[in-house]
Amino acid sequence: MIMRTIGVVAAVATLVAFPSTALPAAPAPIETVAGMPPVIDPSNLYSEAAANRMSPAVRDALPLVYVPDVQSDDVYVIDQATRKVIRHFRVGINPQHVVPSWDLSTLWVANNAEGRTDGSLTPIDPRTGKPGKPLAVDDPYNMYFTPDGRSAIVVAEALKRLDLRDPKTMALQSSIPVPGCAGVNHADFSIDGRYAIFTCEFDGQLVKIDFTTHTVVGYLKLSRGGMPQDIRISPDGSVFYVADMLADGVFVVDGASFREIGFIPTGVGTHGLYPSRDGRFLYVANRGSNHIHGKPHGPGSVSVIDFATRKVVKTWPIPGGGSPDMGNVSADGKELWLSGRFDNVVYVVDTTSGAVQQIAVGREPHGLTVWPQPGRYSLGHTGNMR
Repeated sequence: MIMRTIGVVAAVATLVAFPSTALPAAPAPIETVAGMPPVIDPSNLYSEAAANRMSPAVRDALPLVYVPDVQSDDVYVIDQATRKVIRHFRVGINPQHVVPSWDLSTLWVANNAEGRTDGSLTPIDPRTGKPGKPLAVDDPYNMYFTPDGRSAIVVAEALKRLDLRDPKTMALQSSIPVPGCAGVNHADFSIDGRYAIFTCEFDGQLVKIDFTTHTVVGYLKLSRGGMPQDIRISPDGSVFYVADMLADGVFVVDGASFREIGFIPTGVGTHGLYPSRDGRFLYVANRGSNHIHGKPHGPGSVSVIDFATRKVVKTWPIPGGGSPDMGNVSADGKELWLSGRFDNVVYVVDTTSGAVQQIAVGREPHGLTVWPQPGRYSLGHTGNMR
C-alpha cells in the first residue's frame, strides 16, 4: 500500500511538473439544425467523406464519371478504371451540373436552358448509369440540398431566386428571392447547417441565407472581386474559401461575422474548389481565362492550398494549356477529375504528382461528378459530401 501511494504521488507530481504533456481539449460538440446528421469530428467536418468511407446507399453504384456538356446538350459517361467513354445520351437544354441527391440514390442533371423557359432536371440511376424521365423545373443552373434532406434548393440563376423543392418529386415548396445577387450560382453550408453562403457571379459579392428562417441575412462585396465562383467551407467550419475568376485567387471569409479576412493568389481564372479526402488540402481549378467564353489551351492549372497555413503549396499546370473547371475527387482521393470547359476534354489529375491525362468529351463540358463518392449525405453541386 505504501509503495502504491508513493507511485501515485510521483505520477501526479510528474503531470504537475510537465503540463505540456497533457492532451489538448477536444473541440466542443456542434449543435446542428434538427434532422441534420451529427458532426462526428468538429475539427474536420469532412471526416465522414474520407477515402473509401462509403455509405451502404452507394453499394450498387457503378464507378463512373458523368460529364454534362453545355453546348452539345448531352452527358458523356466515362468508366473510371479504363478511362473510356462508354456512352453518351441527350438530356435537356444547356446541362450545367450533375448533382448527387441528399440520400445518394439519384444523380440529377441540371439543364437550365439559358435564355429559355424550358429548364429541366434529368434523373440518372447510378446503379445503371442511365437516365430517366426529365422533370420540368424553372431555370435549374445548379442544385443543393438542405442539411436535413427535406428540400432540394434549385438555384434559379436568371430569376435571382432559390427554389426549395421536394427532393424526390421536385414539387415547389417555397422560394427565397435574392434580388441583390445577380448570377447566384454556387454555395456551401455552415458546419451546423444554420446558414449557407451563395456566390453572386455578376455582382462581385456573396449573399448569406439563414435556412432556419429562409431569409437573406446580408450581402458582402468582395474587395477586389469581380466574378466569384465556387465556395467551400474549411474543415473546422471557421471560414469559407471563395474562388474568384477575375481576381485570380481565393478569398477567405469569416462565415459567422460575414466579413472578408484574407486573399490567396492562385492562377488565372480561379474557378472550382475541392477538399482532399483527408481534409488537409484544397484543390483549386484555375480555368486559364478571366472570360466566360475563353479560348482553348489557356494557362490553366491546379493549385493546392494547405488548409492549416492558408498558403499555396503546389501548382500543377495543364500540359500544353487548358481550362480546368468543375469536377471532384475520386473515392480513394488519388485523382482529381475536372472538366476542360474550353477544350472539350476531361482532365484526370494525379493528386500526388500532378500528372494529367485527358479524355475527349462533348462540347463545353462543365460540372462533372465522379460517382460514387464517400460520405453519409450530399449537400449538392458535384458532390459536396459530409
